[in-house]
Amino acid sequence: MAVAERMAATKGAILSLLTDAYQRRDRVGLVVFQKDRATLVLSPTNSVLLAQRALADIPVGGKTPLSAGLVMAYEVITRERILHPDVQPLLIVLTDGAGNVPLGKKPVKEEIKELAGLFSKKNIHSVVINMEKKAFDQGLAQELADQMGAACYTLDEIRGETLYNTVQKEMQAAAN
Repeated sequence: MAVAERMAATKGAILSLLTDAYQRRDRVGLVVFQKDRATLVLSPTNSVLLAQRALADIPVGGKTPLSAGLVMAYEVITRERILHPDVQPLLIVLTDGAGNVPLGKKPVKEEIKELAGLFSKKNIHSVVINMEKKAFDQGLAQELADQMGAACYTLDEIRGETLYNTVQKEMQAAAN
């Protein structure tokens, strides 16, 4: 029940971001990480329709290969920077921060820390949205944000009209 509730809130937040991005003619991509892999379900585009279709079938539950998601996001952003060097990327990671599927032989927590550091090192402006309920929050999303050099918000903080303001603030920070 809690997972379905969080996923509904996540989809609502993503749709708000997409609508806002469409109005600004920004490009939005979507990487989903679930089971044992990350999947690029939407290559960067400015089509809200394509994004809505991609969102409709996002799987819920199971293992969390956060490392794979970070690798794929990094690859997509790196490719977009080459194709569109005038565009400033903003990565938004929606997670509870609890990755549990490593890519290699290192402990998953160590792997995530190293991968998260790439975003900070390469000046990829990032935002982490903590999807964990406050009562169960172990601080893992905040830890990820700190490792990425990113701001961290809770889902409650970005609902409704505050979502637009939050994204605008982060985009302005990315441009500076």
